[in-house]
Amino acid sequence: MKIIDAILSQSAYTADMDVPLEQVDIADWLFNLPEAEYQRCCPPDHIAAGTTVTDDGRRMSINVEMIGSALVVQHYVAEEAGKTYCRMNSISDVFAPNGRSQVNVVWELIAEAIDEKTCRYTNRVTAHPTDAFMAFLREHNVSFDEAAAARQAAGGDHNHRETPLFAASIARHAKLTAKRAAAAA
Repeated sequence: MKIIDAILSQSAYTADMDVPLEQVDIADWLFNLPEAEYQRCCPPDHIAAGTTVTDDGRRMSINVEMIGSALVVQHYVAEEAGKTYCRMNSISDVFAPNGRSQVNVVWELIAEAIDEKTCRYTNRVTAHPTDAFMAFLREHNVSFDEAAAARQAAGGDHNHRETPLFAASIARHAKLTAKRAAAAA
């Protein structure tokens, strides 16, 4: 699958979290995220989530969600997975009303300190076309600009709604983890 070096859509939204940065562990949250919690992070769009590994042992997050009118199955492979930064990369299956295609989605999850008690979460999503996606556009007589505008609108709306809910979930996870660590000490 060839990934084309063009941007189909890109959005980044932020939300503040009422936890200190040193308590945040985005990778731990992401790879232990219960499916019901994932669904609460963008209802009704988030359908299912789970974790697995690639054949060579890299961690993966599998997400199924609606983005606009398309059902998207994301196969995110961790390129970097740390406490304050995760970079996930997926060749995502897109089931649109007029057929199936694939796009490359890069999902970045970022936490940065605001002060000693709070931090800011950034949810950045960038989609790139694949050769299969470009063939799909040609087959359906849709211009790249039309497809990009539709994807930008749908993806931006989705990201805008999920970002504060992801931030709240990450903060709850951080507080619970800190509380468990304090009780065990």
